[in-house]
Amino acid sequence: MAKLTEDEPVVHEECSVTETQFGRFVELGHGTRIAYSRLGDYSYTDRYADIANADIGKFANIASFVRIGATDHPMSKASLHHFLYRSSDYWDDAEHDAEWFALRRSRITRIGHDTWIGHAAQVKPDVIIGHGAVIASGAVVTKNVADYSIVAGVPARPVRDRFPEEIKCALINLAWWDWDHARLREALQDFRDLSAEAFIKKHA
Repeated sequence: MAKLTEDEPVVHEECSVTETQFGRFVELGHGTRIAYSRLGDYSYTDRYADIANADIGKFANIASFVRIGATDHPMSKASLHHFLYRSSDYWDDAEHDAEWFALRRSRITRIGHDTWIGHAAQVKPDVIIGHGAVIASGAVVTKNVADYSIVAGVPARPVRDRFPEEIKCALINLAWWDWDHARLREALQDFRDLSAEAFIKKHA
């Protein structure tokens, strides 16, 4: 881990960044590729994450080799191939298909706050991952995931909730992810020592 700051993201070697907005205390692991996305405060990727067209909240924990918002191919057409939409790469007198690229860009994957996306998981376009959710390693997420739930498998299915409903609601209402840096530091020992329920009782 590098020393993080609120001024600029820490971007490790061999990363590719295209038209992406970064929050404070953000880190991109070695070889990460991210395009047309937003990465919220305190969020990070491990090595070789591949992210496109995503709106990622604060405190996201994105493991190595995760794929978020994988771009589509035109499945209803006669061919799936690049030449349909990257046409100027193949012919001097053809243009790229701007409408197709605009459609891809419009299919936003949304990741909530304080999420954990496990090693080599995939989250497809247009999917919403709720706050506090956990995506198991290797899962392929094709449907929305509820707040504070754990999903696993191909395709991903609910395994269990992390907390009872009252705890989930209380954490969302507390919205500690919106606290400023100094308040987070003040509460650090409580984050470490207290259960979620005890933390809520002390800080609500």
